[in-house]
Amino acid sequence: MKILCLDCETAPNTVYCWGLFKQNIAISQIVDSSYLLCYSAKWLGSNEVMFDSVHNNTPKKMLEGIHDLMDEADAIIHYNGNRFDIPVLNREFLTHGFAPPSPAKQVDLYLTVRKQFKFASNKLDYVAQQLGLGQKKDTNFALWVGCMQGDLDSWQTMEEYNVQDVILLEAVYNVVKPWIKNHPNHGLHTDGLVCPNCGGNHYQRRGFAHTHAGKYQRFFCLGCNNWFRGRKSEKTQTFVNIQN
Repeated sequence: MKILCLDCETAPNTVYCWGLFKQNIAISQIVDSSYLLCYSAKWLGSNEVMFDSVHNNTPKKMLEGIHDLMDEADAIIHYNGNRFDIPVLNREFLTHGFAPPSPAKQVDLYLTVRKQFKFASNKLDYVAQQLGLGQKKDTNFALWVGCMQGDLDSWQTMEEYNVQDVILLEAVYNVVKPWIKNHPNHGLHTDGLVCPNCGGNHYQRRGFAHTHAGKYQRFFCLGCNNWFRGRKSEKTQTFVNIQN
């Protein structure tokens, strides 16, 4: 199974307004709409990190690259991507005349972190630091402004920032993997029984999982610490219909 780690950066909307607090911005006040500045991506387990931007390429050429990657992926890992990265990319594909990329499973680590743990903050930077995995490159809003103005130093920093984000994303994924519910099933892409979360075949039998309909062998993955169960029921419950 091919899994793509993905992170996008966008330009802010440019608007005219009369104040800074509780402003209601009308459409007529928009000078320039937000657009995709750049993306960073890597295949899970690969050492190569791919980066492209509107500085390095035309917007359409940049989008061709990320569209091809998403088209090839069976699953895509992101952080809050269900609400941000994926809708942003879909908008860009639509407005630049692209068909949708082939469907892929979405693994939004933000949802796992928010549902499974109680960190003081659910931001990627904070979670990565709490797990001892490193931290995001320090930036401020001026970096985005500099990139929009074509400043070369800003673009160099942006590339480093975006690449570091996708490296942290993969690192966090590898740690929280056993906590991800409904993870894309590696077992559908290989023969034999493997851990559905990591595809590993080093696991131990550890008791049984019981449902209303059957009894299943339970396994513990020694590679990623995920719990999973066998595919076939070892004992099926028999129901007897008693009529008066």
